[in-house]
Amino acid sequence: MKPMLGIVASGISGHLAKATGGTIVTSGGFTYHTFTSSGTFTPLVSLSCDILVIAGGGGAGTRGSRGGGGGGAGGLLAYTSQTITTAKTITVGTGGAGGSAANSQGGNGTNSTFQGLTAAVGGGGGSYVSGGSVGGSGGGGDGAGSSGAAGTAGQGSAGGNGGNVTGSQFRGGGGGGATAVGAPYTSTGNGGAGSNVYSTWASATSTGASGYYAGGGGGGAELCSAGAGGAGGGGAGTNVVNVAGIAGAANTGSGGGSTNGGAIAGAGGTGIIIVRYAA
Repeated sequence: MKPMLGIVASGISGHLAKATGGTIVTSGGFTYHTFTSSGTFTPLVSLSCDILVIAGGGGAGTRGSRGGGGGGAGGLLAYTSQTITTAKTITVGTGGAGGSAANSQGGNGTNSTFQGLTAAVGGGGGSYVSGGSVGGSGGGGDGAGSSGAAGTAGQGSAGGNGGNVTGSQFRGGGGGGATAVGAPYTSTGNGGAGSNVYSTWASATSTGASGYYAGGGGGGAELCSAGAGGAGGGGAGTNVVNVAGIAGAANTGSGGGSTNGGAIAGAGGTGIIIVRYAA
């Protein structure tokens, strides 16, 4: 009986994949398996794999007409030279819901897991009144003056504080991103920047946002500028009543942007898991 050397990956002429599961491409001497939803990674031979795990981003909060906090990005973890010999269950985290038109907290994203490795923690929801929620990256505080929340060590950054800019101007803090904290109300309320360390992976798999993953969502605002989404697909906040916040980009793990009240805030983006090995 001849040994099983691999299977021809769909859409990849002339290359043999050494595993099944996800969407398979070969680029730059590596084969990539991209999971945008849950599934199973099954090696056909013993493999030394690099693995990128990004959780779902947090949804933004809503706060009357004063601007809610931006959602925090999902946690980002990377592993190198992992020996994989058996099938592994892949769980891709979902984004948290944005706060409803009434005052409400944004939902946390859910964890992403590659069986046997530490889970990437879902992003923290943005604040409505009691402060952002802790997550992979923390949610931002709302424009009434609550605090941004902490991120998870090694996975993301804290959200920015919200508050009174001056007079009748209010702004929520930005959600934290993979590499930078969310900006506070005293600055821009922008979401924290995501990571572009894996831009080669993003290019090879046609994922991410301009080479970045896991940006924080922008804070909403009243009578001043709202926060922009952080690099990596973070949703922008709005400063117009009844205009919804922007959702985090799908399969980037980015946080949602908040509102100036009267509309649903942006949801967090779904996560992603990418496995690669030498082609």
